[in-house]
Amino acid sequence: MAERTPASTSHSRNKHTNRLAAEHSPYLLQHAHNPVDWFAWGEEAFAEARKRDVPIFLSSQNLFLLSDSLCHVMEVESFEDEGVAKLLNDWFVSIKVDREERPDVDKVYMTYVQALYGGGGWPLSVFLSPDLKPLMGGTYFPPEDKYGRPGFKTILRKVKDAWDKKRDMLAQSGAFAIEQLSEALSASASSNKLPDELPQNALRLCAEQLSKSYDSRFGGFGSAPKFPRPVEIQMMLYHSKKLEDTGKSGEASEGQKMVLFTLQCMAKGGIHDHVGGGFHRYSVDERWHVPHFEKMLYDQGQLANVYLDAFSLTKDVFYSYICRDILDYLRRDMIGPGGEIFSAEDADSAETEGATRKKEGAFYVWTSKEVEDILGEHAILFKEHYYLKPTGNCDLSRMSDPHNEFKGKNVLIELNDSSASASKLGMPLEKYLNILGECRRKLFDVRSKRPRPHLDDKVIVSWNGLVISSFARASKILKSEAESAIFNFPVVGSDRKEYTEVAESAASFIRRHLYDEQTHRLQHSFRNGPSKAPGFLDDYAFLISGLLDLYEFGSGTKWLVWAIELQNTQDELFLDREGGGYFNTTGEDPSVLLRVKEDHDGAEPSGNSVSVINLVRLASIVAGSKSDYYRQNAEHSLAVFETRLKDMAMAVPLMCCAADMLSVPSRKHVVLVGHKSSVDFENMLAAAHASYDLNKTVIHIDPADTEEMDFWEEHNSNNASMARNNFSADKVVALVCQNFSCSPPVTDPISLENLLLEKPSSTA
Repeated sequence: MAERTPASTSHSRNKHTNRLAAEHSPYLLQHAHNPVDWFAWGEEAFAEARKRDVPIFLSSQNLFLLSDSLCHVMEVESFEDEGVAKLLNDWFVSIKVDREERPDVDKVYMTYVQALYGGGGWPLSVFLSPDLKPLMGGTYFPPEDKYGRPGFKTILRKVKDAWDKKRDMLAQSGAFAIEQLSEALSASASSNKLPDELPQNALRLCAEQLSKSYDSRFGGFGSAPKFPRPVEIQMMLYHSKKLEDTGKSGEASEGQKMVLFTLQCMAKGGIHDHVGGGFHRYSVDERWHVPHFEKMLYDQGQLANVYLDAFSLTKDVFYSYICRDILDYLRRDMIGPGGEIFSAEDADSAETEGATRKKEGAFYVWTSKEVEDILGEHAILFKEHYYLKPTGNCDLSRMSDPHNEFKGKNVLIELNDSSASASKLGMPLEKYLNILGECRRKLFDVRSKRPRPHLDDKVIVSWNGLVISSFARASKILKSEAESAIFNFPVVGSDRKEYTEVAESAASFIRRHLYDEQTHRLQHSFRNGPSKAPGFLDDYAFLISGLLDLYEFGSGTKWLVWAIELQNTQDELFLDREGGGYFNTTGEDPSVLLRVKEDHDGAEPSGNSVSVINLVRLASIVAGSKSDYYRQNAEHSLAVFETRLKDMAMAVPLMCCAADMLSVPSRKHVVLVGHKSSVDFENMLAAAHASYDLNKTVIHIDPADTEEMDFWEEHNSNNASMARNNFSADKVVALVCQNFSCSPPVTDPISLENLLLEKPSSTA
């Protein structure tokens, strides 16, 4: 990996140093040399505001939102300006928050701004009383008055004047706003479970609403800017499978076609990094062509999983290739020495070594001449395939490059079918693809010598959980690839076992560095040591999900033990036992004024949606009163969001899936019994996961492993008995159980795959 430049560079480095220099967050460090006397969020800042009896100015965003124009503009115009800094330093206590490090703080004040003004965004700029109640807020403020909008200096003077003359009224207004928001965002369930018909209705409604927003020309749901939103793809695939299982194959096919076409368009578009692998954050146009170039870990983990799901359904290696493309990018560029997986790569970088000004996408775009010089005889083929032109190719949509920032530059996009192009050239398809792969490798080698975008090497538990899941699942699902499958750069054709190792290493890093073995609690993030922030709901929920996948896809019961431990802690810290559902924070930090029950499944799934699915899975793994406890918590949690599921299903696509999973009368169980070190076991486990079915639990037991048998004796003695009664020293035995009965044992992968492809019985 090319060496990265530190993320704390500032134009005024030699002139100022403030308290942020002692922080770990790359975003906070980037402001350590502003003339603004920044504090980090914490008691030191609050005490200073109380002592001076002045309001607080809070600015929240993250490192790579600086690439978005308004965020970047406000940073340069205001926070590096000596005049603005003097006003802030004289009249306020200024606090910088990295919203990825403290999502709980950002959530409180973003919710306030959204409620007050009907919209929000970043940069988030809020004024607070010394007791942290919001006084007023907004997003971007220009430094001077313009276009009828007050400038930041005017805002500062007005807030100072209001604080001096109308302090009581401001304070009362802020306290009332927080009180109202607290009541609205911590709703309780009116019953212990959803009405019986609601899960199926919500799933159908969500699919219908998304289908209406489907772009049949370019794929995706909704208009530009286009975000991948994997939760929507997950829901559509899940709904299609449900339709197929109930004999509605025509409807199922329609939904599946939308998803597959969307995944194809995304993979062929410029939002996909064809040279280095992985996906950028979103596309500014409707064609998935010109992206906002930052790469976020949460996107990579979720997208790898939906491409895996598409492969499971179709067995088309196109989808497994893209999954590998993402995972190989992460392995090459985003994994630290201890197995930890980093958070993001910036969109901006210098065009040449030593250049002081950075440009969006500079690392990723190409001129036609550069490509010709690098690729020589294959340049024409490559340029034709990826629509490269001397004048630049950001001309497919009026939204692609409205300000001519990419004039003469090209963002790779595939507009032509490879088979048709190869045929047109009279060339075998395999040779054509090999040439493209070699060309990408050459471009990659040249690109690696360019100044790289900043790497945010913060380790966030929740995002690592998403990626642990995708690596674990890929290790078995990709066994279904044809043995003749050929992969070209940037896919390196990794041994699937290496994917398991990546998942286990990431989980082990979190356990070593971000988990307290005595209290069983997580910390939220790590950079040069654990952050001060505790683990939030998403950290527990996403990590538990990853650990369940780690176990079900072949790793040891120690991950299952840890998942159960973490679920116990999650329930202790976040569960509203009376009202149902999970709060996003523990409520132990008095400086965080709101506890929210988050339900929106957006760029990331909500902690409540993932938690319900975890509870369904755990309830199917353990037995007895503990299983009942998990199911009851899942039912009660969903009941909190009954209105949302009824009226705004499209906002909660993964929760729609969760509600349906919980309503399934009998979940399918696959129990594998045998020695885990054998090739037969690997093959049988891959067969158990070969078909797409989210309402399936895979248990694997080696009766010769005393520790494993002790676990099952304690948590589900039926599984222990099955293992003892079906153990064979020289083969792996599989049983498929549903509706309180099990199939006859099978001992070969094909028989197991066929058994799992049988349609559910009518009673199920």
